[in-house]
Amino acid sequence: MPSILHVNASPNGGDSHSLQAGKLLAARLAQAGPPALVERDLSLLPPHAINREFVEASLMREDARSHAQRQALALSEQLIAELEACDCLILSTPMHNFTVPAALKVWLDLVMRPGRTFLGGPDGKNGLLDNRPVFVIVASGGPMLSKPDWQPDFLTPYLRCALATIGLNDVSVLQLESLKRGDKALLAAAQATEQWVERQSRRYAAAAAYRATA
Repeated sequence: MPSILHVNASPNGGDSHSLQAGKLLAARLAQAGPPALVERDLSLLPPHAINREFVEASLMREDARSHAQRQALALSEQLIAELEACDCLILSTPMHNFTVPAALKVWLDLVMRPGRTFLGGPDGKNGLLDNRPVFVIVASGGPMLSKPDWQPDFLTPYLRCALATIGLNDVSVLQLESLKRGDKALLAAAQATEQWVERQSRRYAAAAAYRATA
């Protein structure tokens, strides 16, 4: 059965604009399936940061690892398995201090593993995961796109690079800015969300229909 993996990094619960947009997109995408929905909320269950045991185990061959070393990689394996099983990934995240929140950075650290999700070579890192659509919703209290008082966005290019490293290159991004700047900005964000969700859901449905007849 097709599945959607929705990873949320916002600590704001139901008030999170990025989470609300992600849930709306997931509901629209489900109309093309309907696929199963797997939700991982990094704010409710933050993944532990990588440690020495994780690093050592991740650089060893599978058949050389001890039981303890396999345990050190257990969460990483679970998160990677969720990625491998999904047909598309939705990432809902705020911008924290110009980049990704700590919990999302740890999630990336756990799924970006040499020999497991990418291989290093003379031309750099090559992803091992099959490509699939990734939908990223980024929310910011201040401006990201609007000058003159916009803040630099290191989150979006970093996420694109990190995801491409493991083989996920089909990335669509919705940037919701100035969400703490009043009702006008909130209305603009709501309109942008509806238009983007409609556009992405149509594209996803068309791709699903093509796969069904191929």
